[in-house]
Amino acid sequence: MSLLDIKGLNLSIHSTQILRDVSLSLEEGKVLGLIGESGSGKSMTALSVMQLLPNGAEMSGQIMFADRDLTAQTESQMCALRGGDIGMIFQEPMTALNPVQTIGDQVAESVRIHKGFGRREALIEARKVLDKVELPAAEFPLNRYPHQLSGGQRQRVGIAVSIACNPKLLIADEPTTALDVTTQAEILALIKRLVLEDRMAAIFVTHDLAVVSDLADSIAIMKSGEIVEAGPTRKVLAEASHPYTAALLEASAHAPERFDVSADTPLLEVRSLTCTYPGRRQHLLHKPDPKIAVNKVSFTLQRGESLGLVGESGCGKSTLARTILGLITPQSGQIALDSGTVPNGQPMPRHMRAKMQVVFQDPFSSFNPRHRVARLITEPFHLLPNPPKGAERENAISDALASVGLAPSDARKYIHEFSGGQRQRIAIARALIARPELILLDEAVSALDVSIRAQILDLLSDLAQKFGLSYLFISHDLHVVRAITDRVLVMKSGKIVESGSTEDVLHNPVHPYTRSLLAATPVLSI
Repeated sequence: MSLLDIKGLNLSIHSTQILRDVSLSLEEGKVLGLIGESGSGKSMTALSVMQLLPNGAEMSGQIMFADRDLTAQTESQMCALRGGDIGMIFQEPMTALNPVQTIGDQVAESVRIHKGFGRREALIEARKVLDKVELPAAEFPLNRYPHQLSGGQRQRVGIAVSIACNPKLLIADEPTTALDVTTQAEILALIKRLVLEDRMAAIFVTHDLAVVSDLADSIAIMKSGEIVEAGPTRKVLAEASHPYTAALLEASAHAPERFDVSADTPLLEVRSLTCTYPGRRQHLLHKPDPKIAVNKVSFTLQRGESLGLVGESGCGKSTLARTILGLITPQSGQIALDSGTVPNGQPMPRHMRAKMQVVFQDPFSSFNPRHRVARLITEPFHLLPNPPKGAERENAISDALASVGLAPSDARKYIHEFSGGQRQRIAIARALIARPELILLDEAVSALDVSIRAQILDLLSDLAQKFGLSYLFISHDLHVVRAITDRVLVMKSGKIVESGSTEDVLHNPVHPYTRSLLAATPVLSI
């Protein structure tokens, strides 16, 4: 008998149809992968099970959990189920966790509410649960706060909160999207182990087919609020009978057309760069020891080249990028760009900074939502000695938008009026408008759907050919690095441990750390 049985689920919000005749079933001890792009309805399906729907939602159909119809439960009855019999892991643990509560109190809260434990008993139980998700007491005492943990550690706390009361059903909504490959592999292995040990059923919501190919027993493919294909994982991936499933598989393996680059002229040279910041204070009266984020890093990026920089969270790659951009002043070392050199210990001159732009991971948070696109993409003009004005400025805006496949009329819109892929195109337009020679892309496609990611990679390849751009591509996704870069640097603990052509490094890795990254990268098993 199925633990969860959804039949004919329809959902509309303010008369807009969101879900259409969704039917799914899930047995105890099994994992269901719910796959689809942004807006496909997969998260709304998960929230329908939790009965966490926005105002204006109208739902019909049946959601049977064990012997209960969840659509017929009162809010108080659902409160007893949420966190008790049904747990949920959210995509972004930093926003899901309370920043002013310790991790011990947040895990204990669920136990106190659903099991009626006192504070002392609940904290003892919280300690056991944190140990279960591999956060041992010696390193992670109950009095730690979320900001004191890494992204993967925070996600483990989120998992601990969701499983504290031994739920029968676990819903994981994109829990590994923003994590590096080794942390992602650890979280996936943890979820799989918990399902096997506790005989839970789990729904794993994601847009990445490779992530669920080895995790899920069955998968359901969603498009425009409907299930277009469902069945055992191996069968669905091997046959891909629906065109949309085939399109997702093709996009997952997509590599843009590359052009031969005569990379013999240095554009960016980094020599023995070192960046430190204060470490954790061990005693009130003791000065904290410095933490070395970037440790004597040296490399050269050739003109017209695409260079990848990979490594786990905390390895120093983003600090290195901020230092190259002049946002951080290094303690020692040298940065040279197009024959200009940053004076040691001095801020980067404006004329050098104007030759570099950056595209961030989350375009929505990198834009001011109160401003229109025209103002947003012209922000780099402040770096130019004579920024364009009047008609020349309008033409620059139109050309930048057209170069990324958007209409000049989009300049009058606000950023919330665009999809995630369109917002990333606007971020690229902002980087292009000052005609830089180098663009740094910091996890610029990691949060995008596979089809949108394929479009952005094609766009970046075309722009490099059209404008002669060079890229420093920072990513934890080795599939993307393999598709878009000519050479790759592997960074660990602030040092470059391996470098070379992308094909050589990723097919014949020499350093053990590179091998561990490749081993942790999910592979689409068909």
